[in-house]
Amino acid sequence: MAGSDTAVRAVAGGGSILALAARTTELSEEARGRHGAWPTAAAALGRALTGAALLGMSLKEEGSSLTLRILGNGPIGGLIAEARYGGTVRGYARNPFVHLPVRADGKLDVGGAVGSKGVLHVTRDLGVQQPYTGSYPLVSGEIGEDLTSYLGRAEQIPSLVSLGVLVGTDGRVRSSGGLIIQLLPGAEDVDALRLEENVRRLGPVSRAVDDGAAPADLISAALSDMEPKMLSEEPLRFHCGCSRGRVRDVLVSLGPGELRAMLEEDGGAEAVCHFCGEKYRFDGGDLTEMLDRAGG
Repeated sequence: MAGSDTAVRAVAGGGSILALAARTTELSEEARGRHGAWPTAAAALGRALTGAALLGMSLKEEGSSLTLRILGNGPIGGLIAEARYGGTVRGYARNPFVHLPVRADGKLDVGGAVGSKGVLHVTRDLGVQQPYTGSYPLVSGEIGEDLTSYLGRAEQIPSLVSLGVLVGTDGRVRSSGGLIIQLLPGAEDVDALRLEENVRRLGPVSRAVDDGAAPADLISAALSDMEPKMLSEEPLRFHCGCSRGRVRDVLVSLGPGELRAMLEEDGGAEAVCHFCGEKYRFDGGDLTEMLDRAGG
């Protein structure tokens, strides 16, 4: 898997078209490995992480974040993906052990795993006021289509979203990437059908990335003959901010009663981070110390 994970931001049409593209192969594979996700779940999780990474490019302040919660009626049970300012991404599937028969077109059945009934929530925490959450019903569970619908209906931004994850025969993520094209105010003269045709001609993003296409190449193909201007490029990586100290603080916050029960019944405790799968073990001595801190 040559290359590295990056995201690119560009404009065209005098600033009336915004284009975002990303290569997310390494971070999607790390997420798959950390959670032991089966192929269909790995593809769904990679798409969610990619969508969050792309939308997260709008974050401007240290500590700000964007979270996607995709809660459908399929066996995966839901997907959570969080992007933070600076290009770090983390996420998980509630049930990562999902692999369905491939669809008639040979593609992994992400829509079947996620489910077509449910809700997509997008939460933006800009760090200066209460987080804002927008929500819209799922339309297919394919994630890219759901984000297209959400952005156009809930946020009133006409958008084209293409997300793709190619999983190899060994179960590992072979390539992953995404593309978002948005029509901003002043785009009345933009030929939306032409943009749709360009994206259709580009084909699956995951295949393009697998063939060596960089994010800038995806944008150039989608905005063919529209003279896109590349504005910025930033690295992306899977990263979780959990730590042993933070988990210890959470356990202390449970209070003396809970800590004493853990000590007496289990002689210790184990906590697992949902986002990254990291395990933190605390023995009897650790719990005794926590009891002292908790006033027990």
